[in-house]
Amino acid sequence: MADSTSKTLEHQAPTQASNPESDSKPVDEEKPQEADENPQNASKEEDEAEDDEEEPGECGFCVFMKGGGCKESFTAWEQCIEESEKNKEDIVEKCFEVTSALKKCMEAHPDYYQPILQAEKAAEAEAVKELEKEKAAESSKDQNAAASEQHSDSIDKKDA
Repeated sequence: MADSTSKTLEHQAPTQASNPESDSKPVDEEKPQEADENPQNASKEEDEAEDDEEEPGECGFCVFMKGGGCKESFTAWEQCIEESEKNKEDIVEKCFEVTSALKKCMEAHPDYYQPILQAEKAAEAEAVKELEKEKAAESSKDQNAAASEQHSDSIDKKDA
């Protein structure tokens, strides 16, 4: 009877599509593969959830800032900026506190925000350099004006 059962099974069409790769692998090898797929699926779901939180067309900088530990501080700063622009208020004055809080948060998470902190320091150094150039140019202009005035005064004295 065993022979008739095996012949019957051989002649029946399989109910599932045959996959030679998975059919040749022992069951134990399939389980780790499934486990490997699950974290990928979970991370894809997380990425999709994060994408849902993102505003359409959000800038790369904003996405980066929200990706670190200062998401809440950045969001508060972003809202303050938008509100100030909308109401035509002084951004620096109105958003001073949230800007300070964001900067402190970024400094507390230097591993993630280091590129931004470095860029900020470089921009600050460049601004100081430009300010010094402007002061030097203004000082030179004042000296030239004073020298020109003295020269004009000496010509006036000779004419008198």
